[in-house]
Amino acid sequence: MRKSLMRMTLRQLQIFNEVCDLRSYSRAAEEMSLTQPAVSLQIRQLEELIGQPLFDYVGKKLYMTEAAEALQRASRDIFGRLENLDMQLSDMQGSLQGQLKLAIESSAKYFVPHLFAAFKRQHPEVQLHLTVVNRAQVIRRLSDNRDDLVIMSMVPQDMGLEFLPFLNNPIVAVAPFDHPLSQQGPLRLQDLEPYTLLVREQGSGTRMACEEYFKEKRVHFIQTVEVSSAEAQRECVSAGLGVALLTRHAVNLELASGGLKELPVEELPLYRSWCLVQAKAKRLSPVAHAFLGFIRSERVQISALVERFAGQPRVPANAVPGSH
Repeated sequence: MRKSLMRMTLRQLQIFNEVCDLRSYSRAAEEMSLTQPAVSLQIRQLEELIGQPLFDYVGKKLYMTEAAEALQRASRDIFGRLENLDMQLSDMQGSLQGQLKLAIESSAKYFVPHLFAAFKRQHPEVQLHLTVVNRAQVIRRLSDNRDDLVIMSMVPQDMGLEFLPFLNNPIVAVAPFDHPLSQQGPLRLQDLEPYTLLVREQGSGTRMACEEYFKEKRVHFIQTVEVSSAEAQRECVSAGLGVALLTRHAVNLELASGGLKELPVEELPLYRSWCLVQAKAKRLSPVAHAFLGFIRSERVQISALVERFAGQPRVPANAVPGSH
């Protein structure tokens, strides 16, 4: 091993990782309560130890070099091992401590905090680092090994992943209470075609599931409006700008209060399963392993979450999760 690499400090690697994540010296400095010259100095010293540049500016954008990508992988491994050591030492002392790094698809954010709260009641010393992204970003994070575990639906089959389905994700059609379709029923998916459909952005798991289902059912919407979040979709529906297919978790309060109405479409809900996902070769930290065990064993609590967020009775026992 090069002797120069032994002179790198953990603090330098922390600063380096912050610059990598934020793609900005100034934002990294602000995040770490440092001055920008201090950040620049630490990166410059790292480059001297590595013997190669770590970042390039193209226009006003900061890009990582090949050396930076290699260093980032190594530094994440180093910090992951240190965090794992900390958890193991805590476990030896009789209490589970540490941080669970969890990335989730945005539609799961309505129930995951409650799921983690139930886990934390058993392990009060555990902290949560939660990242909410769309499906495409979740897949990138899995490829980069950035999280302990991931919660998503429609798990890719070509990435060597292990996954545990644990909760149904019902996707329903919603409209304003005074919408013409709200006064009718039962409906077919084709009955929605004349109306504007509010859809999520490209990369959204809900959008992908709906588009596949529409293709299967030979349903085509001519008028669509792309909206970047479930919250924005919900508000657009409330404003009368169109109808939307949303996970029932996202509109439970509006359905309960009467602000929105779930349309009685015979082919809906469209059920997909939320899955806890990890790379097959990934070695889980004690905290992540405990959370996986919690998901496997605490079916009663998870069923209670279904009752709380679905807004309707649970799926019958003969229903197949993920089927349509």
